[in-house]
Amino acid sequence: MHADIDIDIDTSTWGARHAHDPTVVRGDDGLWYMFSTDAVAGADRVPAGAHVRTSPDLVEWTYRGTALDGVPDQAQEWSGASGLWAPEVVRWPTADGSPRWHMYYSASTFGSRTSAIGLATATDLAGPWVDRGIVIATRHDRDGFNAIDAAVILDRAGSPWMLYGSFFGGIHAVELSRETGLRLRDEPGVLIARRPRSVDGAIEGAYVLHRDQEDRYVLFVSFDSLVDTYSVRVGVADEITGPYRDQQGRDLTSPSDAEALVVGTKILGGLRFPDGTGLIAPGHNSIFHDGDATFMVHHVRFADDPAQHEAQVRRVHWTASGWPVVSPHPFAGLGTERLAVAEPVAGEWDAVRFAPEVSTMVDSRRVRCESVLSSDGEPVAASLILRLSDDDGASDGAGMTADAEAVVLDAVVFGAWDPVAECTVLAFSGIDAHGVVWSGSQAVRS
Repeated sequence: MHADIDIDIDTSTWGARHAHDPTVVRGDDGLWYMFSTDAVAGADRVPAGAHVRTSPDLVEWTYRGTALDGVPDQAQEWSGASGLWAPEVVRWPTADGSPRWHMYYSASTFGSRTSAIGLATATDLAGPWVDRGIVIATRHDRDGFNAIDAAVILDRAGSPWMLYGSFFGGIHAVELSRETGLRLRDEPGVLIARRPRSVDGAIEGAYVLHRDQEDRYVLFVSFDSLVDTYSVRVGVADEITGPYRDQQGRDLTSPSDAEALVVGTKILGGLRFPDGTGLIAPGHNSIFHDGDATFMVHHVRFADDPAQHEAQVRRVHWTASGWPVVSPHPFAGLGTERLAVAEPVAGEWDAVRFAPEVSTMVDSRRVRCESVLSSDGEPVAASLILRLSDDDGASDGAGMTADAEAVVLDAVVFGAWDPVAECTVLAFSGIDAHGVVWSGSQAVRS
């Protein structure tokens, strides 16, 4: 959401680099469209106005320019913003089924609650986009909440809602008019998640989906700093307005100082596999679908050069108890997630443990998985048993050593493309009895 230094301004080389706060939707032309914060606005030949990329396969991305010609006048006058943040793009329901797209963009400056969420509409994702004005605006010296980071969902009755908010005052949900896309009532809405002052109230980038199988709402939200410590947390609720609770039953609106680090089921954080690229601060995600497959798109930084960031797409899978878990490896395209023949799940794995109290990057460790299952990569929910490998004497800070009791996971086993081994491997993600997520990649057999 800000201009990094030493940016390559040859946009033809970018791909998914420099995309921040991304959202992905599929156009009627068959292409995938990624809209993101104009993070390098102001650089030569890179104007402000919500960056747009397209892809035929969710892997190779091409920068296409901006959706809008700079910051719309009304939003700029209100906020003083020089660029647009976190555009949320959704196909809007129409009575006759005609195409209509809504883009909810944020205009603000760092550290300020003087912010605005505006609306632009189009009949085609490629534009042109027409600004429709401000949906909600906040003043730093007046309001205790912050009008940024919109995300839109239809509830089970088909009514549209907008989530928004950040460090200042937490995350709110407000109902929108189905006819106009503006707020149905002149109110801030319902508080659904926040964090205490002891951790600087560090929460933003919320997204909610309705999960039909359990008839409940799933909240994805980012904790901590986009610079180095972002992580994605999850809570679930029976109603769109909450209360949202994590896997251990803790309410995301009322964490105490003692629970500030652990509340929210952490499904993705900084990680590094052997010989792989260290990734830090994954966050500000949105969720989208391709048929029955669920995907997460988020931005992430590189541990060796944190000023550089990119958008990554990952598969989301669902455990037997209905909790989302995320692939440890980025999506590499159709056909890259299935093995030629089924492999036994039992054996050596490299795994990361997303301890919620750990905000730094986690290096993988060797574990032994016990299972009678074999898999060719087709996702399957399973109960897995993990033990720390005898040749890994490290402790993860929670006392797990080679002679510790086994960890039992409510997990999913699936196929993924290992970017280091450059081949398809089995992977897993799952939740243990303490609500901690583990994610692993099967050690490649030589």
